[in-house]
Amino acid sequence: MDQSFSAASPSVIGEITSVLQSMLGRPVFLQPDTNIVADLGLDSLAIMDFCMELEDRLDISIPLHQLADVVSVGDLAGAIAQLRN
Repeated sequence: MDQSFSAASPSVIGEITSVLQSMLGRPVFLQPDTNIVADLGLDSLAIMDFCMELEDRLDISIPLHQLADVVSVGDLAGAIAQLRN
């Protein structure tokens, strides 16, 4: 999903990074294959909070069926890019 990550606007990547840093209380350095659960340590409740914050900041709604396919930061950036088109 590298293409989706690189195709995502810098503002989307910036928002993802900003929300994660705020939630985790530490700097994060994201790559397209960064696994949201395994690498960042978010549990299911934290993932829902994370997605709701992104939805608010980006004025989008991520459907739950689409969210189920999101594993990595690249997947998330690609999903957001599709929703914004």
